[in-house]
Amino acid sequence: MKKLILNFITIILFIGCNNSEDSKMDNQTNIIFLHHSTGNRIWRGSLSKIADKLGFNGDVSKWFDNYNKKNSRNYNIAETNFPKESPYGWNNYPYDYYNIWVKNEGDKPYKEEPTLEILTKKYDVIIFKHCFPGSNIKPNNGHPDINSNLKTLDNYKLQYEALKKKMLEFPTTKFIVWTQTAQLESQTSKDEAERANEFADWVKSIWDTKGDNIFLWDFRSLQVEGGLYFKNEYADAINNSHPNKNFSSRVAPYFCKRVVDVIEGRGDSTNITGQ
Repeated sequence: MKKLILNFITIILFIGCNNSEDSKMDNQTNIIFLHHSTGNRIWRGSLSKIADKLGFNGDVSKWFDNYNKKNSRNYNIAETNFPKESPYGWNNYPYDYYNIWVKNEGDKPYKEEPTLEILTKKYDVIIFKHCFPGSNIKPNNGHPDINSNLKTLDNYKLQYEALKKKMLEFPTTKFIVWTQTAQLESQTSKDEAERANEFADWVKSIWDTKGDNIFLWDFRSLQVEGGLYFKNEYADAINNSHPNKNFSSRVAPYFCKRVVDVIEGRGDSTNITGQ
């Protein structure tokens, strides 16, 4: 009986070690997804918030588990809030990634947030996004400033150019950037939505170039379907721009497929929506 108990404990410990984020199995590809609440909705997919808090796997984790088993792969994907609410603050817009990764680059965390020098030592693929208030883009003021957190197209472009230059310093790491998350019509103006679409188009057609280590997942196109706004039927409520469970569960596999396409060398030749 004691032997059976010891064997059971050994098996549990083995499973726990192999499922840990820091596990270094042969040919393992480590992926980190940096996000806030919208990203968490896609991560969970059809999984309820309560089940998520209880530790059950969401749609993205399940998808990768199944893919690994069917294709003899070892893709280890993890997620985390970035930046945390404290001490940095709950902001993850172009300025904030520029501020943490470029302006405060180096081997030490900035306000407890890891720089790219830190992240790239641990992860082979780094995925990041911006929350939907990033689509509330104001008119340019005639004074572009890379160090400003004012949401304008001029500032966004300067910050993205600096981020691109920084990411290119890590050629063995692959980066996947979500196109700017959309807002509902009730939560933005037409001018802001047009500027957000303009920014997403600029990112896709000019900023992103083939042949490097930077790729996109075109989440915005899935949200707006050719329009300006996040479609009401895909949102939590008429005044809540978070994606609902039906939409999240539908697009979660597209996200997963896009990540795998990038890892397996198809990032420049396949649909950037993951469809």
